[in-house]
Amino acid sequence: MPACPQGWRTIVPFSLSKRKLSFVGVPDARRFFRAWGCKGGNVREERFAPLRLGTLAGVCVTLFALAFAAVGTSSNAAAQAFPGNKGAVVGMAFAGRMVSDLDKSVAFYQVLGFTEVPGVDKSWRKDDVMNRIHGIKGVESRMAKLTINTNLGAKTPFTLYLLEFRGIKRRNVMGGKTPWEPGAAHIDLTVPDAGKLWSDLKAAHLLWPRTWGGELIPLPGATKGTLAYITDPDGMDIEIVEQRPALPAPAGRPALPADPPGFNHVGLVTVDPDKTEGFYGALLGAQLPATPSQWMSGDFIDSAVGGHGNIIKIVNAMFPLAADRDARIRFELIRYENRPQPLQPYNITDIGVSFVGFEVTDVDSLVARLKGAGVTVVSDGIVEMMGGYRVALVRDPDVGMFIELYEPPKK
Repeated sequence: MPACPQGWRTIVPFSLSKRKLSFVGVPDARRFFRAWGCKGGNVREERFAPLRLGTLAGVCVTLFALAFAAVGTSSNAAAQAFPGNKGAVVGMAFAGRMVSDLDKSVAFYQVLGFTEVPGVDKSWRKDDVMNRIHGIKGVESRMAKLTINTNLGAKTPFTLYLLEFRGIKRRNVMGGKTPWEPGAAHIDLTVPDAGKLWSDLKAAHLLWPRTWGGELIPLPGATKGTLAYITDPDGMDIEIVEQRPALPAPAGRPALPADPPGFNHVGLVTVDPDKTEGFYGALLGAQLPATPSQWMSGDFIDSAVGGHGNIIKIVNAMFPLAADRDARIRFELIRYENRPQPLQPYNITDIGVSFVGFEVTDVDSLVARLKGAGVTVVSDGIVEMMGGYRVALVRDPDVGMFIELYEPPKK
């Protein structure tokens, strides 16, 4: 079993609110390394100043505290947190990105393995229903719908919407920005052959890498480059990881099957853990880890996202998939300890903006509860679409991520 490179180390906070954590988290880190077929890595405790958690103002602090109390140390599903299924998240259904050139973006995502759904009208038009969902008026837009199978559960298709607008002033909020920009979102794809994909993107002049040297990087303990952060034509991040082969059973532990290719997760760079975990966990019902996540740093992380000296923490919020409710998809809540910077304002129509869509039950009750907690509703109330779908667009209270909530028509 090869040793993991010294460049990857897991940092365990020495204290949290003046309470010593000692080596909490190190066994989990070592289990992670073993899962990838390598020994321990450079896992060690490192001293940090005590973490001070932010607080919400006014009534929000009470509402979030009550919600957390209902959830306990690990969030349950929304249906459990709010009895009677009144306003519960059923599952994550799609992601979306606002682009500057729809045709160029469609071509890029097709190289990544997405398939464009035929029959979707991509012509420019003033769609009053879409404008009401986005809280705008008189704006022309066009849209493409793409799908790719997930690599979770029954491998059901996951949808990516791409939208372009005109008739309104737009800024590119991710062009030239780093992956640790507050509010930056990424999608993660497991791919069959990262080297071939890399060559295909280069040949199509559609490769914009963030990784060190502009090349694929190896996983810990490996020599072949199989992972990278890249951007789409508008600077939005995509993490690509070559599928892991099956691993034999080591020392009494079960064998690991091969990773299938497909859509794996969504990630978001956040600032305030109280707000993010309160919103996604307590109010939307994501399952959150019962034990604290660890700060991580080292050459592997730096080489993946670019830059030097990154110190990150990832909280894996878990939601069901709307199309496969027995499967769970990660919504990574990412913090950079050493990259404090103010959140730059952005609008739903700006280039480089992302959103995530969730199927819900009783959208009226859920939106009312979110409004009561001080969450901003962007849409013109709850908008009814053709076919009976009822939709609301809200923003998370931390970095303003746009979240679309939709209730299907009743059968």
